[in-house]
Amino acid sequence: MTRARLRELADEDLMPRVREGEIAAFEVIYDRHSAVAYSLAYRICGTRPGAEEVVQEAFMALWRSGGRYDRGRGSVRTWVLGIVHNRAIDALRRSVVHERRRASDEGIAERLVAAEQTDTEVMARDETREIRAALETLPEEQARVIELAYFGGFTHVEIAELLDAPVGTIKGRMRLGLEKLRSALEGSGAVVAS
Repeated sequence: MTRARLRELADEDLMPRVREGEIAAFEVIYDRHSAVAYSLAYRICGTRPGAEEVVQEAFMALWRSGGRYDRGRGSVRTWVLGIVHNRAIDALRRSVVHERRRASDEGIAERLVAAEQTDTEVMARDETREIRAALETLPEEQARVIELAYFGGFTHVEIAELLDAPVGTIKGRMRLGLEKLRSALEGSGAVVAS
């Protein structure tokens, strides 16, 4: 089947072809979802190279495990974004561990003079770590909605479409998640937007 004909198929109809190793079907899936995947990865990772690596890893995982997609559990886009989200969080954790290890090596961070070492930057990084740690304590459906909104820049309506859920459900998850975040961060100095 030609790429033009494949583009006419729904994502859910392309996934069996991806599972069978049809490269053109995979390319159509990539074309449809790579931009939103990159946006989410960039919002979580904060760097272009990090986001690009996460998207590459996520789509390689999709190619290798296309058989794991289950139509009954949601759309292909939701599945792709779930893979990207998990890979981005893993990359973020690795980078934090790497930074700590690098900074602790013989106190080298204390001897380096760099713009990133200003008090404001250090406080912002600490606050970001606290917020990310608090996010990890939330139920997955609440954390995902908050991450898509704040890291992905998606509206409630867009998130509802991505997750195949009613807008009211998305707003409820957002409200509950933000309340839990506020409670978890109370007294830490980190600010959670409404």
